[in-house]
Order: sequence, then C-alpha cells, then structure tokens
Amino acid sequence: MKRLYSTFVALALLFGVAAVEAADFKIGFVDVERIRRESVPAERASKQLEKEFAPRAQELQRREAQIKALQSQLEKEAVTLSESDRRAKEQELARMSVDFQRMQREYREDLNMRRNQELAALFERADRVIKQIADADKFDLILQEAVYRSSRIDITDKVLKALAEGK
Repeated sequence: MKRLYSTFVALALLFGVAAVEAADFKIGFVDVERIRRESVPAERASKQLEKEFAPRAQELQRREAQIKALQSQLEKEAVTLSESDRRAKEQELARMSVDFQRMQREYREDLNMRRNQELAALFERADRVIKQIADADKFDLILQEAVYRSSRIDITDKVLKALAEGK
C-alpha cells in the first residue's frame, strides 16, 4: 500500500512539473504565404524575374502576332491562292505554331525554375530571420502551418519587418 501511495505521489509531482513547464512554453506562428506575397525580398525577386524574362515574353508576343497575321491572310486569300501556295502557307503556319508552342513551353519551364530558385533563397533567408527572432524572444516552438492559430501568436509581421530591414 505504501508503495502504491509513493508511486501515486511521484506521478502527481511529475504531472505537476510538466504542467508548470507547459505554462512557460512560448509558441509562435509564421504565415509562409504572406512572406511569399508581401515580403520586400519577394517583391524584389518578382521584379527581377519580370525584367529577366521580358525579352522572351516580347518575342513570344511577336511570334503570336505573326501567326495570327498569317492565319488571317490565309483565310482571306484562301479562294484566290493556288492549291500549292495555299498548302505551302498552311505548312508554314503549322511549323510556326509548333515552334511557338515549343518556345512557350520552354519559357514557362525556365520561368518556373527561376521562380523556384528565388523562392528557395527567400525561404532560406526567412528561416534564418525566424531563428534569430526565436532566439531573441525565447520561443520554444514556431510553426509555419496550422489548421488554426490565434493572432496573438502570429509573428509574421515581425518577420516581414526584419526581412525588409535586410537582417
């Protein structure tokens, strides 16, 4: 009986210590989507990507206009063109369309690859900032995804500010 009582007391003390430690537990939350959308480095990277890919986007627009012009010309002159001329223009239109689709696909793939590289660099930097904030403010746990979170534990604004300052 004494042994059961001492075990019960030990368990009660253990749960009591755990409850006290849980009371000092500090949790934070960071909204990763907001970091991706609103941070200064993300905006800077977006502008850089636009500038980097603008010439290729313009080339795609120029080629698309050429295809539309040739298609329009072919439709207008279809009755007056000889069979061989019409077939030659149709083949040229088909070749141009295939080239255009290939260029479009390569453009999208390259843009997505570069965007992913920029996002990876952004999130690496954000992780460093989050760790600095966690150390400075003595957080025990910082989450980046949650089904529910209180605005009381949201430190996203603090992270955005630190990223803007270049920390």
